[in-house]
Amino acid sequence: MSTSQKATFTVSGRTENAVTTAAKTTYDDNTNAVKIADAGTNGSILTALHATPRATATASNLQLYVSPDNGTTMQLVETVLMAAHTVAATTAIPSTSFEKPSLTTPVFFENGSSLWVGAAVALADGVVFTGTVEDY
Repeated sequence: MSTSQKATFTVSGRTENAVTTAAKTTYDDNTNAVKIADAGTNGSILTALHATPRATATASNLQLYVSPDNGTTMQLVETVLMAAHTVAATTAIPSTSFEKPSLTTPVFFENGSSLWVGAAVALADGVVFTGTVEDY
């Protein structure tokens, strides 16, 4: 395998969204997981991931997975806790941010792999996950 001394930069960015409604209570399969992004031709990085409930929600464990084979194999990357919130016309709905996907600690996923998300508590109106993806 050859190596290069040239710097590698991402060539394009995109925002990806997914909505979960069913509870994902297992952590080793794709049951009730939702795909949020496929990797680009030369691989991609996830630099941010946020989740926002679309209705009153109880506290819930939120999950991020990488799959090398379109959801057959699920590798848990990170979980965060979304706090309970009552939606009202006079309050802002808080977003929950994942810590690992960031500019300083991005999550790399190679060509042929995909990112999936889940929420441990069902919410009929859904939890919206928004991710920032950069492609190589």
